[in-house]
Amino acid sequence: MITPIKTCALNGLDGTLVTIEATIANGMPSFDIVGLPDASVKESKERIKASFKSSNSDLYRKKIVVNLAPASLKKEGSLFDLPIALSIVGCEKEFNKQLTETSIFIGEMALTGEIRGVSGVLPIVISAFEQGIENVFLPPANAKEAAIVEGINIYPVKHYTDAVRHLCGEEKIEPYISSESTHDSPENLYNIDFADVKGQEDTKRALLVAAAGNHNMIMIGAPGSGKTMIAKRIPTILPPLSFEESLEVTKIYSVAEALSDENPLITERPFRQIHHTVSTVSITGGGKNPKPGELSLSHRGILFMDELPEFRRDALETLRQPLEDGHITVTRVSGSATYPCKVMIVASMNPCPCGFYSSPVKQCTCTSTQISRYLKKISGPLLDRIDIHVDVPSVEYDDLSKSKSKTTSAVLKAQVLKAREIQKKRYKDYGFLTNSEIPSSLIDLFCELGEEEKALMKSAYESLGLSARANSRILKVARTIADLDESENIKCEHLAEAIQYRSLDKKYWN
Repeated sequence: MITPIKTCALNGLDGTLVTIEATIANGMPSFDIVGLPDASVKESKERIKASFKSSNSDLYRKKIVVNLAPASLKKEGSLFDLPIALSIVGCEKEFNKQLTETSIFIGEMALTGEIRGVSGVLPIVISAFEQGIENVFLPPANAKEAAIVEGINIYPVKHYTDAVRHLCGEEKIEPYISSESTHDSPENLYNIDFADVKGQEDTKRALLVAAAGNHNMIMIGAPGSGKTMIAKRIPTILPPLSFEESLEVTKIYSVAEALSDENPLITERPFRQIHHTVSTVSITGGGKNPKPGELSLSHRGILFMDELPEFRRDALETLRQPLEDGHITVTRVSGSATYPCKVMIVASMNPCPCGFYSSPVKQCTCTSTQISRYLKKISGPLLDRIDIHVDVPSVEYDDLSKSKSKTTSAVLKAQVLKAREIQKKRYKDYGFLTNSEIPSSLIDLFCELGEEEKALMKSAYESLGLSARANSRILKVARTIADLDESENIKCEHLAEAIQYRSLDKKYWN
C-alpha cells in the first residue's frame, strides 16, 4: 500500500509542494531515494533507519524505495526526514487519507526519532497555506514561528511516532496555539535620539526627506562631523513595519537562519551596518545553497555603509542592479534564488584620504591626484542611484556648548509618518508604498510639473550635466518634499531643494 505524504521544498522564498511515496519489498535490505535529492536528503536514510531501530520497528531491515515528486525539482535540506519516514510507515499502517491530503510534514530526525528544528519554516507555511494546505506538522522548536500565519493548524511533533499515532487516529497531537500577539510593535525601542545631535540642522532636514520617501542618501564630511552618529539614529524616525512587511522581512530571516526563538516575528525595521572589508557574496547572498545577503536582510529597512570608498570596487558595483530593481537573483551551480531588497542605502564618506578637503577647520594634506583617486572609487553609475547627497560640515563649538537640540526623533517621526501616509493612500492601487519606488512609467503621472517648474528643471539639467536617471530621482525627491509640505503639486521651492541635494556630484566628482 502506497500512502502519499506531502511536504514543501523551498527555493528562495517560494515553496513548492512535494509528494513523497514509498514502497517496501522483501529482499536484501536497502534504502534508495530517487527524485533529485541532494546530499542532505540522501543522508536522511541513515537517520531514519536508526530511528526505526530505536523505536523497535523492523522497517530498517526491508528493501525500501522512496520517490520525491516532482522528480524534476531539486530537493534540499533535512526537513524531508519526517515525511520520508511517515511515507515508509504508511506502507504498513493505515493513515487517515483525508488528513494526509490536507497536511504537510517537515522536520529533521535525530537518531532516536525525535524531531529537530529546521530553517525556512515561515515561507514554507505561507506557501503551503496559499496552496490550500490546512495542517502543518513540524518540530516544536518551529511552532512559534509557524503560528504567525493565521488560518492554518500547527501541530508540534516531538517524535515521529507521535505523528504516526495521530495519523492512525490512536492519539491526537494538540494543535499549537500562541498566547502572544502576532505583531507587537512597542514604542520607545531605542535609547538614542536626534536630540543628541547638536547642530547639523541642514543634514537633519535632508535625512527627514530621505526617511519620508525611503530615498538613498550619502553624507560627505570631515572626520568627527557626526555622520555615523546621525545615521544610527535613522531607525528612530522610521514608521513601524506593517504586519505584511513584517512577514516579508521575517521570511528572509527564517531562510537565513537568523531568527531567535524569543522573537519569531521581525517587528522592527532592519538596520544593518556592514564593515568595508565585507565580501561581495556577503552583500548579495550566496553559498552552496543560495542564502540571502546583507542587501536582502536589510529589506524594508536600512543598509548603512560607513567609509564608502574603502569598500572593494566589485562589492560596490553589485549594488547597482538591486537598487534599481528592488530584488536580487543569486545564482550558483546548485540553483538560483531571488530575494527582495527594497532597501534604503545610507552611506558616509570623507571627501579625501585625510578627510579635510575643502574644510575651513583644518588644512588638507592630500595631493590633487590622491583626492581624485579616492573619489573615483565611487563610480558614476552608483552615485547616480543615490538620490540625496549631503555635505556635512564640522560642528561649531557654539553648537556643541548648547543644550540638546529641539529637533527630536519624535518631532521628525511625526512628519515622516504623515508623509508616508499620504504616499500609502496615493499608491494603494499600484503595488508600491513610497516615492522612491515610483516606476519610470508613472513618473509623469505622480511628479507632474508646471511651466515654471519645467523651466527650473531644464536649467538644472543642463547646468549640472545630469543624467536621465538623476532627473527622475530629483523628481521623486521633490515629490517627497511636497508631501512633507502636504502639497498636492510639486512647486519650485520643492524642486529647488531636491536639485540642491544633487549639487555635490559637481562639487566633488567634476
